[in-house]
Amino acid sequence: MLRYAFFGPVGTFTEAALRTVVGDAPAEPLPSVDATIEAVRRGHADVGCVPIENSVEGGVPATLDGLAVGDPLVVVAEVVIPVTFVLAARPGVGLGDITRVSTHSHAHAQVRRWLNERLPGVGYVPATSTAASAQALADEAAGGEPAGFEGAVCAPFAAARHGLDVLAEGIEDREGARTRFVLLSRPGAGTTPAPTGDDKTSLVVFLREERPGALVEALEQFVTRGINLTRIESRPAGDALGRYCFSIDCDGHVADARVGEALMGLHRVCERVRFVGSYPRADGGRAASGSGPSEGDFARARSWLDRLRAGAAS
Repeated sequence: MLRYAFFGPVGTFTEAALRTVVGDAPAEPLPSVDATIEAVRRGHADVGCVPIENSVEGGVPATLDGLAVGDPLVVVAEVVIPVTFVLAARPGVGLGDITRVSTHSHAHAQVRRWLNERLPGVGYVPATSTAASAQALADEAAGGEPAGFEGAVCAPFAAARHGLDVLAEGIEDREGARTRFVLLSRPGAGTTPAPTGDDKTSLVVFLREERPGALVEALEQFVTRGINLTRIESRPAGDALGRYCFSIDCDGHVADARVGEALMGLHRVCERVRFVGSYPRADGGRAASGSGPSEGDFARARSWLDRLRAGAAS
């Protein structure tokens, strides 16, 4: 049986994302994204689930950085879930009693306008996760240490699981917000899912040198092969001030001819390329199709080159 871990505590959106894939299988909540990634890296878990991108706040730095350094890990699946928040409190606490609220920074960014309009002047207490704030209120209600705040911005199921009263529902500032989660595993034979025709490939690219056109040269490897990029973000490389790597998602699978050729091109022009996985898309969209060469064109070109080489060798 596979051992699962997720960015906890119990009741996070991350757990909800994992449950859509593994159902009721046992899974261990861990206190941070870093802890979850390291649990997989060190073999304490076979699969870990962490958030990687939010439609409002963008990429999750802890996940992007964790995949860029250390022993390689690969994404084996992604999950996209809608994000909706409630304001929860201990039983007996009303909306007028709220002077401070607590939640994760990404969640706070998505409810700031609602809080400013409905609870002007309310203080903010950062939490390691949305569920952690709900758990702290539940612990206080059970006779534990004071939480230091009266309201928790969390998922509806977290409020229900911890026995809190819901004071307001749907408090997110933007409707339709979604968060993308990834399931991570150690690389090895059989870990990369077979191509479906609607896949993504994730990479981390380190440029060879800081010079004009270095990034363009790397991006041309995708452009000339008609590959659509679905995400590109710069992150500090960590070895010197001003040095950056690029976290990239593109349409296609490593088994596709065009993606394979792009990876070879990147390997030629970049200092280092880290393959972070090829896996089925989970956002309900189809890979973008342009006017560039088709997979058949790549196969015919490869066959032509093979014939040329065979003739030259005879």
